[in-house]
Amino acid sequence: MRSLPFMLRALLLAAATCLVVAACTGPATSNTPLSPLEIGVDLPLTGTEGRAAQPALAGIRFYTQQHPTLDGFTVSLVTADDGAGGAPSPDRGAANVRRFVADPNLVAMIGPFDSSVARAEIPIANTAGLAMVSPATSSPCLTRDVYLPVLLDPMRRSISCKEAGLPNASSLRPTHLNNFFRLTTTDELQGPAAADYLFNTLHLIRAAVISDHETYGQSLAAAFDSRLQRLGGTVVGTLTLDAKTPDVSGFLKAVKSDGAQAVYFGGTTQDRACEVRAQMATIFPEGEATPFLSGDGVAQDPACVGTAAGNSLGIYATAPFVDAANLDGAQPVIAAFKRSFGSTAAYGPYTMLAYDAAAVLYAALDRAIRGSGGQLPVRGNVVSQLSTTTQFPGVTGTFGFDAAGDTTNRTLSLFEPTGPDPAAPWRLVTTIDYSAGLPY
Repeated sequence: MRSLPFMLRALLLAAATCLVVAACTGPATSNTPLSPLEIGVDLPLTGTEGRAAQPALAGIRFYTQQHPTLDGFTVSLVTADDGAGGAPSPDRGAANVRRFVADPNLVAMIGPFDSSVARAEIPIANTAGLAMVSPATSSPCLTRDVYLPVLLDPMRRSISCKEAGLPNASSLRPTHLNNFFRLTTTDELQGPAAADYLFNTLHLIRAAVISDHETYGQSLAAAFDSRLQRLGGTVVGTLTLDAKTPDVSGFLKAVKSDGAQAVYFGGTTQDRACEVRAQMATIFPEGEATPFLSGDGVAQDPACVGTAAGNSLGIYATAPFVDAANLDGAQPVIAAFKRSFGSTAAYGPYTMLAYDAAAVLYAALDRAIRGSGGQLPVRGNVVSQLSTTTQFPGVTGTFGFDAAGDTTNRTLSLFEPTGPDPAAPWRLVTTIDYSAGLPY
């Protein structure tokens, strides 16, 4: 496909999508009123994550606007906000799913956006056999019981979700059947992706590792540490940051003396990651000469650029999703989306992932409706159809779902700031694709 002209590839993608989704034929021409079919959408539409979730909702709406009917049904979205003006709330998410379950015309849902909300919602939806398709959750423990595999732990021991302070995925599914599917890959791949970039692309082999006190940050740091050493690199020092004493200049001077060429931080901007980057300026060569690597708690965060205090160049941060804005085949859909919504502000990192979540759900609904003789499908049949998804031609790439419900498109994106202006967009540096094989 790479050798085909650009427009031909775009046409082939559109044709393939129409083949798997019957709604591409457009609205029915019969005068007979169409029956209703509802899809729930639960996202943090207001509050701290509204800026990211609203463009995701726009992606879902764009798909349903393009495909307003499906196999004799009128499709409508039932939207719910688990943010309610603040942080995403597991309690609100659970209440939203209960309302979805009580609606007899609602056959599946898209969402949620956050792993903490997903942990509250999955058991309710699972009991009701309601399919969930998430465009943006990445905690490993939503789909399996192992938080950090053996080969990603420097101590060479498997860390269970329970040990990490999280419920096992199996405990979230009362029916012992999976009903949860997602389009982002999982967090334990972020550390290895950063290590692979440092070692294989930047050709640097000695790094220091700092982590916060949180499970997320510590696991990212451990996975980076383990992967770098397996590649043949060296971790010259490790530190767990004391939130009360964020000055790490003594540690930075020590690892600089030991030959550190880069620093990896497992944590978020809120956990002082970019304060560490600012402190590096007086000890290490500034900018890209001394890379500072981290995960999606830092990636594309304007606050990080401001906090780095002029030392933002050379920050490299992974995110566990495909950046559709840099895929040639996605450009016609993105352009059509921006024309439809009239503003580039409506587009965000999760817009096309959410668009693909709607598309793959439509395809499963189409098969379930046909399997039920044209009747409103039983919810469990929608789950079954999603579980058999392979080689779906999405805008963000071809993907399916494995037995746990995880996407088979295990591509991560690596971003960097373009300068000291916090308002400037981050640039995609590269992608790291583990679809063909995991780094452990």
